[in-house]
Amino acid sequence: MWDVIRAEVRAALIGAIVAAAATLPGLGAGTLWDNSETTYGEVAREILLLRDPVVMHLNGVPWFVQPPLYFWVAAAFAKLLGTSEFALRLPSALATIVMSGVVGYVVARLASSRAALLAATVLATSLMQAVIGRLAIMDALLDLAVMLAILASFGALRTGRASWWYLAWAALALGTLAKGPVALVVTVLVVGPWLVWERLAGGRLDPPALPHRLGGLALFALLIAPWAFALWHAAGPAAFGELIGHYTVGRYLGTIENQSGPVWYYVPVVVLGFFPWFAFLVPAALAGWREARTRPGSLARLALVWAVVPFCFFSFAQTKLPNYVALELAAFAILVGLWFDRAVEREERRGLVLWAGLVPLTIGAVAFAISAFSSHNRLTPELQAVSGGLLALGLVLFAGSLACALLLVRRQTASFAPFVLAGASAAAMLTLALDEPRVEAFKPIPRFAAIVRRELRPGDAVAIQGVSGSSALLFYTRPEVVSLDASDDPATGPAADLRQLVCSSPRAFVVSARRRRAPDPAYGRERRTLAAENGDVLFLYEGPPCAGAPSPRTAGESAPTLR
Repeated sequence: MWDVIRAEVRAALIGAIVAAAATLPGLGAGTLWDNSETTYGEVAREILLLRDPVVMHLNGVPWFVQPPLYFWVAAAFAKLLGTSEFALRLPSALATIVMSGVVGYVVARLASSRAALLAATVLATSLMQAVIGRLAIMDALLDLAVMLAILASFGALRTGRASWWYLAWAALALGTLAKGPVALVVTVLVVGPWLVWERLAGGRLDPPALPHRLGGLALFALLIAPWAFALWHAAGPAAFGELIGHYTVGRYLGTIENQSGPVWYYVPVVVLGFFPWFAFLVPAALAGWREARTRPGSLARLALVWAVVPFCFFSFAQTKLPNYVALELAAFAILVGLWFDRAVEREERRGLVLWAGLVPLTIGAVAFAISAFSSHNRLTPELQAVSGGLLALGLVLFAGSLACALLLVRRQTASFAPFVLAGASAAAMLTLALDEPRVEAFKPIPRFAAIVRRELRPGDAVAIQGVSGSSALLFYTRPEVVSLDASDDPATGPAADLRQLVCSSPRAFVVSARRRRAPDPAYGRERRTLAAENGDVLFLYEGPPCAGAPSPRTAGESAPTLR
């Protein structure tokens, strides 16, 4: 069967299968992580509740933080499969699977089948790629769209094929709908410098004809315009001021939600995010530089620009998030795949062995640190349980990296070495994913929410104070959740008053910190502790009305909720 399938299609299928094995098992295990997963999951859910796909909502309030593509896709899966962790994470998983398939296809066309399989496998088994593929966030869709736009532009500008050009602009439109203008910015930052370098190097260039170039822009506008006009009509220019002005331009020029960092912030992020392949990235980049200086080195030139320019761009942004590095993982994987393939082909195994030897040494040092730290009883029982799982994960990766180094010594087995390390990486990630119940001890809010859902009556209020996890409480409780803390989040607005909440409701469920500097009074009502975990507590205020206050509203007077 495999013999009759074209090499590039075969590489794409195998790459997609490896990525599926690294992301799909255990995808729905464990509750959503606060705060991004629960926030985005709730926004997607409220599309179905409010039947409004144009204006996104959070807690029933218009929300102009992210564009709609992820929420549309997640809401569609939730409608089909039910609003579950699996349905909300499935868009990310499918995007990462397609990414590995596309990398395998492109590299097979431009280099060799072995380089394609290596690049696709490296991408699928990189730590950050696997993690993003398992989260209910829009980054995987953005990464896929930007990767398609870059590779399709690369193909169109080298061959003149209009179909590649239209694919590039369609991908840019989807990337813009996924996370705003950053998709266009990153694509231009990569394709522009590559195009200049390609002309200087005398590489092959045959851009599409002018009508097709204009047609690509028209396709981009056609795909973006319906939602943009609908949003303008529904919410006016203020929505775009928030979405583009504050949360896009403002994110680069200023600090959003205290997510700042030094200029070297992304150096350790790359080291960890491209684990366990980072040890090979340095020699791969050096080899790529040598290849890029030759006339046929178009793919190496593209991968180097793709790896370096966005890294520098995001390093100077005032708001920093680890996920931005994921936009470059495909370039890293292509560089490593090409280097491995050429080094094995030319029997340059000595360098391979030396660099591969760094991987088990690094993993061994990390595992020793975890073990030493745990042995001093400085961790809680829950953290100690997790550290044991991490230690086992490290041992799996250590064994795989050691086997990789040993296989590289012999010419007959050298070509299998990177796939052994990839298998160990995939097994470690799968073990970690299936061990998700251990981590649930760190997430008390979903368990509090289960109690609230069981006890909730019409007219009851639900609130949170002094505890992180308001989005998780909202997603897993599902009525309107009141924030009792001051917040910059436009969906929550100014902090509500605890006394007013307690005294105006038949009953009030309040998640708070067990130890507060000034414990809140009960305002004459009975306050019971329903649950307490990890320093957080769930209170229920009920009983007689507050002294000197109007009687709590009856069930018939209750405020509408989102259910």
